[in-house]
Amino acid sequence: MENEKTTPTYHQAWKMNLRAWKIWWGLCPGVFFSTLASSITEAITPYVTIFFSARIINELAGNRRPEELTKWVILTLSCTAICALLQGIFSRWANYEKASASRLDSQIYMKKMLALDYADIDRQAVFDLYSQIRQNDQWTGWGIYKTLYFFEELVMAVVQIAGGVSLSVSLFLLKVPQNSSLALINHPLFAVGIMGLMLLIAAVSPICVNQGNQYWVRYASKAKLGNRIFGFYGQMPMDKKRAWDIRMYQQQENVCDVYFSQTELFTPNSAIGRNAKGPMGLWNALSRCVSAILTGVVYAFVCLKAWAGAFGVGSVTQYVGAITQLFQGLSRLLQVLGMMRANGEFLQDNFAFLDIPNRMYQGSLTTEKRSDRNYEVEFRDVSFRYPDTDQWALRHVNIKFRVGSRLAVVGMNGSGKTTFIKLLCRLYDPTEGEILLNGINIRKYRYDEYIRIFSVVFQDFKLLSLPLGENVAGAARYDRDRVKQCLEDAGFGQRLEALPHGLDTYLHKDLKDEGVDISGGEAQKIAIARALYKDAPFIILDEPTAALDPIAEAEIYSRFNDIVTDKTAIYISHRLSSCKFCDEIAVFHEGEIVQMGTHEELAADTSGKYYELWNAQAQYYTE
Repeated sequence: MENEKTTPTYHQAWKMNLRAWKIWWGLCPGVFFSTLASSITEAITPYVTIFFSARIINELAGNRRPEELTKWVILTLSCTAICALLQGIFSRWANYEKASASRLDSQIYMKKMLALDYADIDRQAVFDLYSQIRQNDQWTGWGIYKTLYFFEELVMAVVQIAGGVSLSVSLFLLKVPQNSSLALINHPLFAVGIMGLMLLIAAVSPICVNQGNQYWVRYASKAKLGNRIFGFYGQMPMDKKRAWDIRMYQQQENVCDVYFSQTELFTPNSAIGRNAKGPMGLWNALSRCVSAILTGVVYAFVCLKAWAGAFGVGSVTQYVGAITQLFQGLSRLLQVLGMMRANGEFLQDNFAFLDIPNRMYQGSLTTEKRSDRNYEVEFRDVSFRYPDTDQWALRHVNIKFRVGSRLAVVGMNGSGKTTFIKLLCRLYDPTEGEILLNGINIRKYRYDEYIRIFSVVFQDFKLLSLPLGENVAGAARYDRDRVKQCLEDAGFGQRLEALPHGLDTYLHKDLKDEGVDISGGEAQKIAIARALYKDAPFIILDEPTAALDPIAEAEIYSRFNDIVTDKTAIYISHRLSSCKFCDEIAVFHEGEIVQMGTHEELAADTSGKYYELWNAQAQYYTE
């Protein structure tokens, strides 16, 4: 993932596109069938008109037989109507499938994100890579979804070329009369020379377009910054949580507007703006110029043979139209191949993200389900540092949890408390040392089973804009009686009775207008009820009440302590008064456990860190 990107070859780009198509085939195969039908119909329709129009004009310029004219007119109208009907049906089908695919595009990355090791999710490099992918898509639509457009264009190009060849091959086979002064045209070398000239001109046009497209590729990294700025400052006024600050400090005028006006990325003077007015515009103009030259060559050659007597005036329409479509198909083919190569640079980002390996060993041992909840966890000389840093977050931590006990973890910001919980839940593996569950290294247990023994209420917990019951159960189907009991145990019972639809009441108004907004304290009670519903033997509260005042926090912890029964509970808090009821307190400082003991023991040690923290906060406590 850290390797620098290189411009892929056409072969490499083709392999990446095949891989992208394979992904789409697994997600929505209908998009290929519908696109195939729609593209073939759309590409054939002009040839139907060209062919029948030539027959009618030849008859009008020749014998003018009414019955023949009638036949060709009826065939023209019938076939054109059928093609239009089929094109409308298939186009609507293709649009539906492509819209469905567009919705599934983000699902590709969501599934990968959910499958990633948490250690990778937490890395800045992974965030930057995923951000680049989304910005590429927002910038010009490059990436995996773009490959569906390439498939459509390739089918169109191939059918156009095949149709053009079938209707124009006779142009080179029909001979000019030998007594004509232009009989030289019959020489095979003349036909080869004309065909070679047409192919050369047809190849130059897409080359010019592809050269212009390269500027979009080169500007993609700068566009990422521009899209981030626009996404943040452009959408900030719509964020209800920022509405107060924006108005009180006039941030829209003093920050947002100024930032936009001073950011070159949004102006005609930006690099991409200057290139669009300069080389990009010139390349596209040159492409159109070359296309016009090709049209002129086609007209000249066809008219020259018709004037020399090789075929009638109706055939002129057929050959001009057919060859024009043929070389449009050829130009389209070369252009899409060039775009596929350009898109290959963006696909490198997509597949670098999708190919991030899962390095965390998943284990194979089954976590025994004990009715007595007799689980013992021990940290044995555990040290840890986060990826991409040399600084130790934890150093030589040794601790053993007593089953059914209440452990408080306290310390200043950055002391290692949350890192300790991440290691306990095996979101990370220790850099040194080992963590044991019932005497066995937790890496040997099946990962999915190990994490089931923990219920955690994180400091920055999130509730979904879904019905209350589903938020608590974490599932669409759940035991309603258990959910109600958990909400009552968490102190949410009275509020539940007042909700208009009970457990079916939507939280927030993102999905339902009748959804209800809840306070911070109510949200914390729902999060605690969610932890209770999981009914895991270990329950962890990682500063979920940091936004509350000390008294309210103590009340929540006290209530929670009464309902955890025989579970092992771990509390993390800045406020020491909330942890007085715990059996044991572990004091963290600079990544190490510097003290262990009860509140009374630690408070009596006047030289200890706990005593220092306790006295610093004493003014907020009520005895």
